[in-house]
Amino acid sequence: MDGRELVRSVRVFSTVRGLRAMRSAWRQRRTDAWGLRPRGMERARVPGQAEGAEPLPGGGVVRFARSELRVCVASGGTVFWAWDGAEPLPSYALAGDPPEPDQRAELEPDKGGGWRVVSERVTVAVSRNGAVEVRTPGGIVLRRDLPPRWWEPVNGGPARWVQRTEFPADARFFGLGGRASGPRLRNGTYRLWNTDPRGAFAPGDDPLYITMPVQLVVSDAGTHLAFHDNSWDGRVTLREGEEGAGSGHDRPGTGELRMSGGPLRCWVVVGTPARVLHGWTSLTGAPALPPSWALGPQHARWGFGTEREVRRVVAGYKERDLPLSVLHLDIDHYDEHQAFTVDRERFPDLPGLARELREDGVRLVSIVDPAVKAERGNAVYESGRSLGASGAFVRDGRGNEVLGLVWPGECVYPDFTDPAVREWWGGLYEERLAEGFSGVWHDMNEPVSFAPFGDMTLPRSARHALEGRGGDHREAHNVYALGMARAGYEGLRRLRPDERPFLFSRSGWAGMQRYGGTWSGDVSTGWPGLRASLSLVLGTGLCGVPYSGPDVGGFDGSPSPELFLRWYQLGAWLPLFRTHAAIDAGRREPWEFGPQVLRHARVALAERERLRPYYVTLAQLARLTGAPYVRPLWWGAPEDRALRDCEDAFLLGDALLVAPVLARGMDRRAVRLPRGRWYDTATGRAYEGPGQILLDAPLSRIPVLARAGAVIPVRGEDGAEELEVWAPAEGRTGGGLVVRDAGDGWERAEVERYTTRWADGGVRVERVTDEGPVPVEGQRVRVRGLGAVRG
Repeated sequence: MDGRELVRSVRVFSTVRGLRAMRSAWRQRRTDAWGLRPRGMERARVPGQAEGAEPLPGGGVVRFARSELRVCVASGGTVFWAWDGAEPLPSYALAGDPPEPDQRAELEPDKGGGWRVVSERVTVAVSRNGAVEVRTPGGIVLRRDLPPRWWEPVNGGPARWVQRTEFPADARFFGLGGRASGPRLRNGTYRLWNTDPRGAFAPGDDPLYITMPVQLVVSDAGTHLAFHDNSWDGRVTLREGEEGAGSGHDRPGTGELRMSGGPLRCWVVVGTPARVLHGWTSLTGAPALPPSWALGPQHARWGFGTEREVRRVVAGYKERDLPLSVLHLDIDHYDEHQAFTVDRERFPDLPGLARELREDGVRLVSIVDPAVKAERGNAVYESGRSLGASGAFVRDGRGNEVLGLVWPGECVYPDFTDPAVREWWGGLYEERLAEGFSGVWHDMNEPVSFAPFGDMTLPRSARHALEGRGGDHREAHNVYALGMARAGYEGLRRLRPDERPFLFSRSGWAGMQRYGGTWSGDVSTGWPGLRASLSLVLGTGLCGVPYSGPDVGGFDGSPSPELFLRWYQLGAWLPLFRTHAAIDAGRREPWEFGPQVLRHARVALAERERLRPYYVTLAQLARLTGAPYVRPLWWGAPEDRALRDCEDAFLLGDALLVAPVLARGMDRRAVRLPRGRWYDTATGRAYEGPGQILLDAPLSRIPVLARAGAVIPVRGEDGAEELEVWAPAEGRTGGGLVVRDAGDGWERAEVERYTTRWADGGVRVERVTDEGPVPVEGQRVRVRGLGAVRG
C-alpha cells in the first residue's frame, strides 16, 4: 500500500466504516489463506521442437515436443490459435458459436521446418520452435508471437504463463479496456483486473473499472486486433519500437502478456479499422441499441435526497427551456442503501413522480448495486438464500457465504456465473419497473468490498459456478460485471418484451456491449480528469463498446465555471451525455455556474438536440457494423502517422470532427485534419487536409468541422427532420448513411444511402436505391458550404 492509497483510504472511509473495512479485509485474507493452495515449486516448460502436424478445416494442429498448437482461420479472415488443447468455447466473450473455418485454407509445410495457413485475407506461419506470425496477404508481418513459457506447480494447480510479441517499429497500441492515460497506450505495464481505484481517479491511475485483454495495433503494415480470451488476473507490458535504431536497424515494438492462470488462446482480426471492429463485434456480439431517449441530455447526482429536490431540478430545466431526457437516482433513494427498495419517507410516491416526469418527457433511471445486505428479514437476501440447493450467493471453500462490506453494511454477492442466479436476479428488476424506472445503471460491480489495503473485492478463493464448470474468483472476477449486465438485460427484456432495455455498467469485460454501455466511473474533477474522460470513451469504443460517456464536471469536487463549461461542451458530443457528482461535490445544473455558463451551455444543448437524428443513425450503425460513434482521427487513414499520435480530438461518425478544449485558459487551439476538405461549422470557412490548422475556440463553443460531401440528418428549426449537406469539393463526390428513428422497440432499421456531387452548377443530392440513384423527394435538404472561403 503506497502513500496515495493511504490518503485515499482515509478520505473514503469514516472511522467506523474504516474499522469494519479493516475487519472485512483481514477476514478475506484468512479465507484465501485457507482456500488457496500455495504454489510451491514450479516446473518451467516451453513448446520445444515441432514434431508433426495434423491438417484440419481452416488450419490444423502442430505438435511440439512438450505442447501442441491449434491454428484455425475462419471464413471472414479471423484467426484463432490456442495451446495445449484449449478450444474457443466455453467463453464469456463470444456471442455464440465460433465462426466456421475457411474450408479453402489448409495447413501446409513452410520453410525452416515450420508450417503455415494461407487464406485470402491473412497468412499465419508457425515456426519449428512455436513462434506464430500473422502476415498480410502480401507477406508483411503484423505481429510475431514468440514461443510461450509456462510455469506449472509441481503439486498441481493452474499454470501461469507469459507470451511475448514483436510488432512493426512504427506500431501504436490502443485498447485494453478503459484506460485513463490513453487512448494511445505508451510504454508501461497495464494490469488486467477490474478495479475500483478507491475514489476519484486521474490519468495516472491504472487499472480502472473495465480491463480487457483486447489490443488494437495500428502500423503502416495494417491494423489488427488481438484478444487473448482469458479472464484471469494479468499484466500487459508495452514498449513502442524505433525505426533506424542502433546501427540503422529497426527496433521492433514489443508486448508481453503475463497471466496468472487460465488458457492460452487468442483471436486476431485484421483489416481496416472499420473491418476490424466489424469482425470483433461479429465475434463477441452486436452492441445493444439504446432507446432513442437515451441519446438526449441526462442529469444525475448522488444526493438528490427527496422527491421535492428532484422536482426542483427538473423544473429548473423546464423554466429555463433547457432540454432534459433522463434523470438518474443514486443510492440515496434506497432504504438504507439496499437495492430494490425505496425510502418512503423521502420518496413517498416514486411511481407518481415517474409518471409526472414522463409527462414532461423525462425518464427516470435507477442505480443498481450487486451487493445484498446479509440481514434476516431483507426480502432480497431471503429470496436469494432460498434459490436452489445452495442459494444465489458466492460461497467460500467451506460452503459459507462470502461477506463483504459495501454501502448497506455487511453484504453477500450474487454469483452471476450461475444461469439460475442470473434469471433470479433479472426477475428482481420487476420492482424497479413498477416504481416507474425506465432503465438502470450498474455500479460497484467489479465487485467491490471496502478494504483499506489490497484489492477491494472478494477473496480469490471464493467459489463460483462458472456455468457448471466450477472455479474460483481468480477466473470469475473480471467477468462478474459482465454476468450482472447479462442478468439485468435479459430480465428487462423478459419483463418488457416490446421495449429495448436501457442499461449501462461501470465495470465489464469483452462482450459487454451485447447488454449495454458504460460510463467513466468516478473521474476526478480537474483538467486532467477532463482529458481522461475523452481517453476512456475512445478506448472503450475501440474495444467494441460504443455507448459511453463521463461524469460531466467530474465526480469528486467543485469545478470552476470554465472547467464545467468545457466538460459540458465535450459531453454534448459524446454518446452518453450525463452530468453527475458525489454527494459532497456540489451541483451540476448549468445555471449554478452563472449566466455566462448557462448561456453557452444552452448552445451546446441546442446543438445536441439538433443532431439527435444523427445520433440515432450512429447508434443503429454501431449495432450493424460495430463502428463506435466516437472514433480516433486515424479511423479512416491509419497509415497517417501524425493522426495516430493525435489524442485531443475525435471523429463523430464519418461526418464530423470535434476538437474539445482540454486545458485552462485556451481560446484558440491547433486541430489536425485528415485528408480531404473540412468546413468549420461555426464560420463556414473551408480547410484542406491532411495538415494542421489553428482555430478559434472562444468560451462559447469548441471547434467542430464537417467533412465535405457529408450528409447529416438533423432537426430543423420547426422540429421536423431534414438533411444537412456539406458541399463536396469541386470534382469530388460525397455521401452518407441515414437511419430513421423507428421507435424504442425491435423494429428492423432501414439504412438509407445518399450521394452528393456537383451537377449543373449546383450540388445534387440523390438517394441510392436498388434501381440506382434517384432524386431526393419528400424531405427538406439544406446545402451548406457553398462559396466557402478557403482557410
